[in-house]
Amino acid sequence: MLDDSLYPQRRNLAAFIEQNLRKYADKPAYHCLGQTLTFAEVEKKSRHLSQWLRHDARLQPGDRIAIQLPNLIQFPIAAYAALRAGLIVVNTNPLYTPREMQHQFSDSGAKALVILEDFVNKYDAIKADTSIEQVLVTSPGELLGVPVNTGEGSCALLDAIERGRDLAPLSGSPAQLEDTAVLQYTGGTTGVAKGACLTHANLIANAAQMNQRLTQRCDEGVEIFVCPLPLYHIYAFTVNMLALFSLGTLTILIPNPRDLDSVVDTIKPFRFTGFSGLNTLFAGLCRHEGFRQLDFSTLKATFSGGTALTSTAAQLWQFTTGCPITEGWGLSETSPVVTLNEFGQEEIGTVGTPLVDTEVQVWNEAGNALADGESGELVVRGPQVMKGYWQRPEETAKVIQNGFFRTGDVGLIQENGNIRIVDRLKDMIIVSGFNVYPNEVEEVLCCHPRILEAAVVGIPSEKTGEAVCAHLVVNGEIDENEITAFCRERLTAYKVPKKFVLHTELPKSTVGKILRRELRTDAD
Repeated sequence: MLDDSLYPQRRNLAAFIEQNLRKYADKPAYHCLGQTLTFAEVEKKSRHLSQWLRHDARLQPGDRIAIQLPNLIQFPIAAYAALRAGLIVVNTNPLYTPREMQHQFSDSGAKALVILEDFVNKYDAIKADTSIEQVLVTSPGELLGVPVNTGEGSCALLDAIERGRDLAPLSGSPAQLEDTAVLQYTGGTTGVAKGACLTHANLIANAAQMNQRLTQRCDEGVEIFVCPLPLYHIYAFTVNMLALFSLGTLTILIPNPRDLDSVVDTIKPFRFTGFSGLNTLFAGLCRHEGFRQLDFSTLKATFSGGTALTSTAAQLWQFTTGCPITEGWGLSETSPVVTLNEFGQEEIGTVGTPLVDTEVQVWNEAGNALADGESGELVVRGPQVMKGYWQRPEETAKVIQNGFFRTGDVGLIQENGNIRIVDRLKDMIIVSGFNVYPNEVEEVLCCHPRILEAAVVGIPSEKTGEAVCAHLVVNGEIDENEITAFCRERLTAYKVPKKFVLHTELPKSTVGKILRRELRTDAD
């Protein structure tokens, strides 16, 4: 149970959401595709939709509803409506293949789906193998009056909202703090994707923990934050849709952050004060002429998470915008934020200090705590840690031990309290018995003036067991001998890549994280 003195927000997420929708009623809440909705407009649409979900769709509290949308205003409307109706939100990547969709829908037991019109054909291919009974279809332009092609047996999202207007008001969500609010599926990089059960208490706590830091730099009711990271990812879901939302922030949603021209055109009219992103996006924007010409005079907070931030990208961003990047760290299982650099004291290469009420230790393989400065597996204890994996008690027992969540990340706690992430345990390369962490090698490679992106993986070696292979995106021509010499000046011999592979583009997730696992698969 949460300490009311630290977390005074209401009995569940529905009450938390409703409180803030009323509190900031006249202020703008979300902007996307040229349209801005106020908190009051989001309140009305989500209330009407929640009434439709419970009465017409006959969904019951605790039922799961999958939301498979890019960054559109329909996303927060659907998510807030689901929570107000007492449902469990299943965040789903809209770029999933039918196989991935079928696994997530079946594993969660989802009874309803909110999906983009363009992806209905993928759902049709697997719908017979799911428990989904109600499908709501939307399109990017639906809220602007563009008709939606729903197909047979489905309903347009806006039609459901309109029909819900005349239905009986709900008496409030019956959900308790310890009930699951969101099923956040892991990427499945080490096996079948698992649903992290994030409770109402987890998410309310993490929003409050973030705001304890945010309010040192951000003011209530005046901030304008650019959100290029997808809302179905727990980072943006919690930070933008809950924490910043509860400060009355206007969030500018970016549906496709890979289209840098569109990103620039979208944010150009705004005197934005905040930005959240990750390494590849920061680097790409700073090389975009239109972005460099924007007015950054009001930008006072930039957040990075989800993947390691290189010093090159951090320095380029600060040079371009005048704003330092404040890097943090977290996981799907921790709602997600665990640590964040202190504003004005950012230390590049670290993810800062734990949030309030959060304990981080470093363990060795035997599960014993190590001293500061020693590397080992980072473990976390705090109110934001999930209650377990959905219907997987054995998997839960493997990662939650003595109240701590075992993250699978290798790191250390510095003397000044800042935490440094070394790498993922599963990504570690062992060369002649020595540990090589890809992040370190990638950081060195990206310091080369003609290397734009780098990803390092292990490849089999008869001589050393494994060898380091570097996958690169470069600007112009580059000689392997030149890169090798560059690395030898900065790395111990066994860490220097023995093989280089050039790409026009590295494989990335929809969030923009480089997918080392695909590069390892290609090498097999």
